Order: sequence, then C-alpha cells, then structure tokens
Amino acid sequence: MVARRNKPKAPLVKHRFSGGDSHKPKPPPATKQPFSGVESHKPKTSPATKQKFSGVESHKPKTPPGKQRFSGAESRKPKTPPATKQKFSSLERSALYARREAANILRTVLRGDAERRAVASIKSLVLSPSVRNKRGTFALVCETLKYLTVIKDVLDIANVLNSKWKRQEPLVFIVCYDILFGKDTPSIGDAEKFLMRHKDALLSGLATLLVRKKVESVDQLLGSKLTGHLKPRYVRVNTLKMDVDSAVQELEKHYTVQKDETVPDLLVLPPGSDLHAHRLVANGRIFLQGKASSMVAAALQPQAGWEVLDACSAPGNKTIHLAALMEGQGKIIACELNEERVKRLEHTIKLSGASNIEVCHGDFLGLNPKDPSFAKIRAILLDPSCSGSGTITDRLDHLLPSHSEDNNMNYDSMRLHKLAVFQKKALAHALSFPQVERVVYSTCSIHQIENEDVVSSVLPLASTLGFKLATPFPQWQRRGLPVFEGSEHLLRMDPVEDKEGFFIALFVRENKLDNPKSSELPNRVCRRRRKERTMQLHPYLCPKMFRAWSGTLHRLKTRFLLSRNGC
Repeated sequence: MVARRNKPKAPLVKHRFSGGDSHKPKPPPATKQPFSGVESHKPKTSPATKQKFSGVESHKPKTPPGKQRFSGAESRKPKTPPATKQKFSSLERSALYARREAANILRTVLRGDAERRAVASIKSLVLSPSVRNKRGTFALVCETLKYLTVIKDVLDIANVLNSKWKRQEPLVFIVCYDILFGKDTPSIGDAEKFLMRHKDALLSGLATLLVRKKVESVDQLLGSKLTGHLKPRYVRVNTLKMDVDSAVQELEKHYTVQKDETVPDLLVLPPGSDLHAHRLVANGRIFLQGKASSMVAAALQPQAGWEVLDACSAPGNKTIHLAALMEGQGKIIACELNEERVKRLEHTIKLSGASNIEVCHGDFLGLNPKDPSFAKIRAILLDPSCSGSGTITDRLDHLLPSHSEDNNMNYDSMRLHKLAVFQKKALAHALSFPQVERVVYSTCSIHQIENEDVVSSVLPLASTLGFKLATPFPQWQRRGLPVFEGSEHLLRMDPVEDKEGFFIALFVRENKLDNPKSSELPNRVCRRRRKERTMQLHPYLCPKMFRAWSGTLHRLKTRFLLSRNGC
C-alpha cells in the first residue's frame, strides 16, 4: 500500500502544471487517502471533467460539477426576482387601464374647455372604439369632474406634487378621486403608488378644506353639483336588424319598457338603466340615443329610395336612423370633416349594418350644389356644431371650470357669435341644392342666437328658392320664441320640462306640381307629361316626330294669331 501511494505523486504534479494526459490515474488529495484503497478508484472518471472547469485541485473532489451547477443555482433563482414576477388580478389591471383611459378623456375635455372650443361630449369620447373599459372609464370621468374643484383645493393644501406629476394632472385627478372618494384603493401604477404614499397628507388636506369652508361633509361642499333631474333612458331600435316588438320582449326580461309617443321606434326605460354591456347594444340591434336626437331624422321624413345628405354626420346616430327610416334603400351621403370623427362614424355605420351610406371625408361648405353627383339629393339633415347648452347636464359641461357658479352659466358671447356665423352659412348652403325638397336644421342649444336668429336670417333666401317653414310634430306643444312671424312652426325642447334642450326647424320646398304653369314645373315632370300626352294623341307615332310636328303647328298657329292681331 505504501509503494502504491508514492508512485502516483510525481505524475500528479506533472498533470497539474503540464496539463499531461488526463487519462492517467489521478487519486484524490492526501487528506482523503487514509479511508480506503478502493475509494481511490472512484474519482477516476470525474477528475478529467473537473480539470476542464478549474485548474485548482482543491476544488476537484468537492465538485460533483453537475450537481453544483444546477442544484445550488436553482435554489437561489426563485428568491432573487420576486418583484418582477408579481402577478395582478384581472380586476386590478382593468382598473389600471380605466384610470389611464379616463385621464386621456379628461385631458381632452379640460383642454377644450380652457381654449373655449367645442369638443365631443364625454359620452362620445368614451364610446370611441379605442376605449376598452367603457363603463368604468365613463364613471371615473364623470365622478372626477363632479369632485374636480375639491380635488384641486386638496392638492393645493397638501402640496405633494412635484414637477413630474404636475405635468400629468388629469391622471393625478383621477387617482386622487379613487383615494379620497372611491370605493377601491388603487394599488398598482406609478402615480397610484406615489399618491398612496401621501394619502395621509391628502386626507388631512380634505379635513382642512372642510374647516375652511365651514361645512361638515363633502356633499355640502359641492352643493348643487350633486343634484340633478332624473332622465329616462331612451333606446332606439335599429329596424334594419330588429323589429320594435321583438326588442320590447327582450328588454322586458330585465326592465320596464314603454314605447315613446312621438318617435315610433324609440323605447323608454327607467332612469339609471345601464345597457352599455347589453348584447343588443353590442351587436347593433339597439342604440342608446336620446329622444331629441331621434326626433331630428324623424322630422326629415325621408322616403325609401331617396338620396339624402347628412351634412355634419359624426358620430352617426342620426345617419343610421335615416338609413332605418329609408328601409336600407336609396343612398345617404354622410359628410364629416374631422378625421377622428370619421373613424367613429364608420364604426357606427358598420355596427348598424346599413349598406346604403357613403362616407364623404370633407367640408360640407366645400361641396358644389351644381355638381352632378349631388343632382338627385332630395333631403338634407343639418345638425352643425353648436354650444351644446341644452345638453350640459348630459355632457357634464356645467362641472367644467368655464361653467362654474361664478360665471353664472354665461357663455362666451364671441364664441356664440362665431358659431352662429358658421350655422347661417351652412343652412344657406343646404338650401341652395337645386333638387332638395326638405331641409332640417337642428341644434342642442337653448340660445336664440343659434336658433331663431339663424332661421330668421335665411328666410329671405329660402323664400326666393321656394322654401317655407313647415311644422314638425304638430302635436308637440313647445314652439319657437315669438321673435318673428312664423316662429310657431319651430320646435323647442326645454332642459327642465323635457330633460333636454333642443331646437328643430323644417324647411319644405313648396309643391309646384299643382301649379298649372308648366314653366314652373321641374324638367323631369314636364318630360313625363309631354310623353303621356304624346301617347294619348297618337300612340303609333314616334314620340320625337310627333313632338316636332306638334311644335311646328304650335309656332305656325302663334304666327297666325300675331299677324291677325296686327302685331
């Protein structure tokens, strides 16, 4: 045994420094040799692999290399990155997305209000296809606007915002609402974590604000902003996909449903009925549309097969209502200038299933009435941009900074004047289309300058073009303000009595078919009547030859009479 141990020592040193033949026997270190002579043969298979990874012999017997590489490292991997593998529930992710989407909409609304320019309503912005969580986003925006003044005052008192978060105020407002007044406490997101660290300061600021205002609760602080009238939920049935009776039967499973007395395809549900996630809304069989908006297309009364022009069509509810009234026949040209609203319009048309609508991305005022492509248009619906003063409760405009109590609901007169100038141009342009028989002008405004004054200014032009005011919905009691003769034909809706402010004027070209003077008849009617007379007088004679012959006789007769009278 002694000779056996001494023989490999010299080659062992050679193997360590010279990198000799790895297949020669390499017994374990001297500390492990006293155990057994048999054990010295066990590592013969492993030392060769050990030398490839390390030249230090002291580590060779301790490495079962395969074991150390996988077992030791694996025991540490789950412990190092627990934060990166943190999973959030679907509810938390949905709330996070809703807060971001609500912040984007709030930013758009506040920016438009600060610049005193018209933007889409909150409901229209939320219903955009890009917004995924529509219900949660709409609720967040509305509630944040209600508490906006309180949130701003609390942030000023707490003084916790740095320059980074001051640049993201809309998101801060949304998160602060959730922290101070919401049901769920936000837990994920950078803004949420930052404001949650200052939650105590925010709550202290709210308490300080209540003491300053000498009130006991936030409701008293808000006062009239939380009060409002209850408005029924109106639903219009898309008769292109579903009949009214079937819609009533389906909705009656969960709601009390009544048919509206004014608009045949309009249904009335109790206030607060939430149908945004209903399958009939999702598949376009019914549309959430107010009564006043539904009355506009019904007042135009387009017939199946007509060509109709919707001058300012987005978001498209009135456009697809026209298509339903026309039973999907004829042609509707939907004109819209804004590119983003064109996308919303196309989405609405696709959802409705209407196939007779052609979208025109352009300015209505830029259309040439004498263009042959518009020669067959018989009706025009004009619902131009307006102040929206009749729907401020629905739009929540009364909660914006420009509509605070200090302003006493006084609108910028300059803005109203600019709107009225555009509205007059648009209405005069609509009346100038040569074959148009019916024109509806409507606004969701309560101001005389946008309603009666616009109509009165174009009446002389309308009269010269053969138009007169007609009475839409004769059973409706509320009519136009008595500021000019004929205003009783106009239709008004009251924001308090009817829960919405609206205005509708209907222009109808006087019927000339009963006028015996053929010179005033449209050309197509004259041609048809000449053809009928030709076939009655001589059905076997070629109509063109007969007309030439009869025309010659007429001229000869006229000359004879003139010569007889000495002319």
